[in-house]
Amino acid sequence: MKCWCAVNLILTENGELAEGIPFINTGALFDISDAYSHGELTDALFDKAMNEALQWHISNCPEFALFLKRKGFKFSGEESFLPEEIPPIFVTIFKEFRLISIPERKIKLELTSSGTTGQRSAIVLDARSLGRILKIVPNIFGSLGLVNQKEKVNYLCFTYDPRVAKNVGTAFSDKVMTGFTQKKSVFYAIQWNSSSASFEFDLDLTVSRLLRLSKQPEAVRILGFPAYLWQVCDELEKRRKRLKLGDSSFVLTGGGWKIHKDREVTKELFKDRVAYVLGIPERNVRDSYGMVEHGIPYVDCEFGKLHVPIYSRARVVDPETLLPCAADEPGLLHLMTPYLSSYPSISLLSTDLAKIESHCQCNRPGKTIALLGRAGLS
Repeated sequence: MKCWCAVNLILTENGELAEGIPFINTGALFDISDAYSHGELTDALFDKAMNEALQWHISNCPEFALFLKRKGFKFSGEESFLPEEIPPIFVTIFKEFRLISIPERKIKLELTSSGTTGQRSAIVLDARSLGRILKIVPNIFGSLGLVNQKEKVNYLCFTYDPRVAKNVGTAFSDKVMTGFTQKKSVFYAIQWNSSSASFEFDLDLTVSRLLRLSKQPEAVRILGFPAYLWQVCDELEKRRKRLKLGDSSFVLTGGGWKIHKDREVTKELFKDRVAYVLGIPERNVRDSYGMVEHGIPYVDCEFGKLHVPIYSRARVVDPETLLPCAADEPGLLHLMTPYLSSYPSISLLSTDLAKIESHCQCNRPGKTIALLGRAGLS
């Protein structure tokens, strides 16, 4: 446990607190637009915000309160805990149980994970949580130089068309990301086939669209699953085509390789080949990591490091003891965030192996995540 020092609360432009009781510190944290302004102020706000979230979910989700009790976590409502002291929920629990901390009538949006086999996680967002994430995500990408509302861009998205897949997390994420600039056009490469009642990827149609976009003066932003872009690169090289999309174009991948795990390549090889085939700087090929159960995106900087923003915290733990690993030692990735008021995923244990690193060439403060692969479920 920890005694808290006083912090200056952040006010909105009209002089009001960003959020009222019981989320005063949470609102103050999310009202900071520089997503990587790590320091004593943001650390203290994060710790206080996590305690606000903890108290909210204990009061509003009986299953979460019982989980903490069985873990021996004693909470009377007056203590202050470090976020790392809150027992994490294992991510797969959301595939089995519907845990929510709000009345059903207050659900604004329900999202599922993008897995193609097995059970999918289903989580819900109320208006408060949805408003927070719609503020957080542009702050994160904007702090990495990826938001420019003065620029008009053509988008090619290797995700499900959100007009059909409204409740798939990756479709929701990419719809948000197409709002980082003005849009000239948006093309979704994974489209619904009503005949087969399934989503399908049309390689020829996608390559034709990309070739057409490459001849237009506007920059191109390519979003989504990396495996499909890899297939497009295969086809372009097969046709002996090398594009020149230019310095203003970006590739922003996310969601992993899913059913194409047999084709997965290293991050370095992917960036090198994609940059070469598309004719863009390698620094403009960025990856991101996230999960629908957590909601916070971890995005590459110019040097390919996944940065932890002020709105979350990350560490790695020993998979058997759940004790924190030593510096630079691999372990299970444990993620924390106070942004959720709709379901109790504020402290989440993933199935991914990672290392936490403390310095990046870009000199942004804070830590970075080095992913090492899936740890499995056993």
